Amino acid sequence: MHYKLMGTELIYLERTMRAKVEELSRFFPCVLVTGARQVGKSTLLKEMMPEGMRYISLDDYLEADRARKDPIGFLEQYGEPLCIDEVQYAPELFRAIKMRVDANRRPGMYWLTGSQRFHLMSGVSESLAGRIGIVELFSLSRQESCGLGSGVPAFDPERVSDMVCSGTLCNINDLYTGIWRGGYPQLAQQTALPRDAFFDAYVQTYVERDVQALSQVGNRSAFVRLMRSAALRTGQQLVYSDLARDAEVSPKTAAAWVSILETSGIVTLLEPYHVNSTKRLAKTPKLYFMDTGLCSWLAGWQNPDMMMQSTYAGAILETWVFGQLMRRFANAGIRPRISYFRNLDGGEVDFLLEQNGRIYPMEVKRSSSPSSADLKWARSIPPGQALLMPGIVFCTAERFVPMADGACGFPISAL
Repeated sequence: MHYKLMGTELIYLERTMRAKVEELSRFFPCVLVTGARQVGKSTLLKEMMPEGMRYISLDDYLEADRARKDPIGFLEQYGEPLCIDEVQYAPELFRAIKMRVDANRRPGMYWLTGSQRFHLMSGVSESLAGRIGIVELFSLSRQESCGLGSGVPAFDPERVSDMVCSGTLCNINDLYTGIWRGGYPQLAQQTALPRDAFFDAYVQTYVERDVQALSQVGNRSAFVRLMRSAALRTGQQLVYSDLARDAEVSPKTAAAWVSILETSGIVTLLEPYHVNSTKRLAKTPKLYFMDTGLCSWLAGWQNPDMMMQSTYAGAILETWVFGQLMRRFANAGIRPRISYFRNLDGGEVDFLLEQNGRIYPMEVKRSSSPSSADLKWARSIPPGQALLMPGIVFCTAERFVPMADGACGFPISAL
């Protein structure tokens, strides 16, 4: 849950992830919630902590130092059940946790948070395999921002008309205002908080703590320049030489720094699709920021109206759709198989969702009147073992739009 100011009264913003964390805690000794800094990991677990569970944050330098030097003694001091925040600052704890879990295995012994993606976090897979349930939390989804976070299901293309959430429908101006502000809980809770001040402090803290924990970046100004360059290229194919030129670093350094952004949950790299993954038509991933507020701030947009009227409007809209889809799956504990398609002629399908032996083409269009022509490149997708299904056009209409051959237009604000 998160608090939101309504006049002088605080109301709760329920996080959809709560149900999944509760489920995992019934089966696993450890639960790990990963995600970028300040997306709400700590608040979520603090609101959920059962009676008797203690909380400790390794954002505290002294506590982190104690945990690194004497992990066994650290765990003995605090006992169980225990919630350990920002566990990536003391990876030595993972082996000690494994020993305690193996000695007395019970569900819900340890709740952990970490500002690094779980599949890239050193120590988790080696030490706690089979003992830990892992989920990734993003900044607030559209439903959560509207106070509708409870019971939101994963996006299901087989029931796409049922996925429309009428409580989130809005016009294009309000949509871009939400995209511009983003989903960080503190901005949602404090609507009077200046966006520029929040993101300026956010990036400074991120570079000083998370980036330095992952790699000793000597030139912090160059790293921020690379972040700004990446933000201007969200939704585009990743070209390291372009980022390197803007940041005034080598392409090798640019690649290493993009890896840091990915590890810390700031960006996601979307791989291209091909029936033979070793012989892709397009071999370059696309880069997407996971919060459009941070992305648009880094890109320099001072208000949503100017952004909406610019050539950047399509890329940031596509970025927002990708982020909302990822939230719908991640909040249900699902890692979806999403890719993009581009042929040698430059024809592209924004997203391909693969599940249950089927492929669902998805296009993002800044139009309130979607048509089957928007999905024309889906017919270029090479045949494979998966069955190609009718496509979905995410559009700015304020209602669900049935189209020919089973395709449909889905209102973006309802994601």
